[in-house]
Amino acid sequence: MKPYDVAVIFAGGKSSRMGQDKSLLPFGEHKTLTAFQYEKLQTLFKTVYISTKEEKFDFDVKLIKDCYKESSPLVGLLSIFETLDVEEVFVLSVDAPFVDTETIKDIMKIDIESYDAVIAKGPNGIEPLCGRYKKSILPLLQKHYSEGNHRLQNLLHAAKTYTLSFKDDTLFTNLNHPQEYEEALKRLI
Repeated sequence: MKPYDVAVIFAGGKSSRMGQDKSLLPFGEHKTLTAFQYEKLQTLFKTVYISTKEEKFDFDVKLIKDCYKESSPLVGLLSIFETLDVEEVFVLSVDAPFVDTETIKDIMKIDIESYDAVIAKGPNGIEPLCGRYKKSILPLLQKHYSEGNHRLQNLLHAAKTYTLSFKDDTLFTNLNHPQEYEEALKRLI
């Protein structure tokens, strides 16, 4: 039985630094980075969604399309809580393939009762797209959106946030540039 309820993969970014849609890049034995992340989360969560601007995936998956024209993780979170009737979600960026199931389980063990969010923190700082968000953060999301303040760090600073520290910064390697993607592929061998 899968222990956790809902996870969302964030795959709606512009991928401007990569030069192509990174969510659709092949990864290991998977046709896409998205499929890789989806399969990992499927082992832990009853339902896995993908947050995106458009239908672009070639496998059967539940999508949460952004409800606003801007592209930002804040818009993705806002769309999640305005679309789904859930009390909390775990979120993971599509371009962070080395966040493993043990890290996710550690985040899920934290009692979120008195917090709006539980977020991973690596040696280089917080990882807003590796953590849990509760619906209680929705009013702050709406406020920050209406002010044009899309930085998740600002949102988390204003919210009741618990940060869970991890010593291994390689867990949170983001694939933003072609050379980072190539290095990640070498790590899989």
